[in-house]
Amino acid sequence: MNYNHLTVKELPVSERPYEKCETYGPQFLSDAELLAVILKTGSKGLRAIDLAVNVLNYSKTYPGLKGLNYLTMKELTKIRGIGRVKAIQLLCLTERTKRMSKEVHKESLKFTTPQSVAEYYMQDMRHLKKEQVLLLMLDSKSKLIKDMVMSSGTVNLSIVPIREILIQALKEEAVKIILVHNHPSGDPAPSPEDIRVTKRMKEAGDLIGISLMDHIIIGDNKYISLKEQGFL
Repeated sequence: MNYNHLTVKELPVSERPYEKCETYGPQFLSDAELLAVILKTGSKGLRAIDLAVNVLNYSKTYPGLKGLNYLTMKELTKIRGIGRVKAIQLLCLTERTKRMSKEVHKESLKFTTPQSVAEYYMQDMRHLKKEQVLLLMLDSKSKLIKDMVMSSGTVNLSIVPIREILIQALKEEAVKIILVHNHPSGDPAPSPEDIRVTKRMKEAGDLIGISLMDHIIIGDNKYISLKEQGFL
């Protein structure tokens, strides 16, 4: 049977996302079917499932669900059938996914290992198109006091404001700090500049009694700890 012009209600029960989810569970839905449930309705000449396929195929660089992390409001509204409301729905879906990932780790949030830090910030930072430097301020038991973006939109770590970082850490009465920054290329391998700034940060912190515990570089679903690499 040709399903191209059938409405969702006209499809066989086994092909309807809602009924399929109810019978077998959400894990049995395809990416397009999951997205169709979120979108709820299609547009003129397009079923929700067709609209979902258009969204998943829009990015040639990152096709599939991964591409949603990179699409902006402007780009989403260029997709046939995606207007302002549906674009906002998709942006909120992406943000909700990131926050859910963080909540999984929040209950036992204690930054004692590079992995615990990377897992907590991975979804927030792995898809950023520009480099961002994040300062984590910790107490004596490695509990997070506060995190703060110290630099954003740069491609050169040499302009990280070391003085401002230490002033902020003192203000929050932090005993330890951790630097986290992303590589938009997806490759977390440290550059010579990353290593140089890390050593300068550690030396400056030691002078006033604030320990730089680690500098973690986030790539695309992978990370590198400069402490584990022997640079701290």
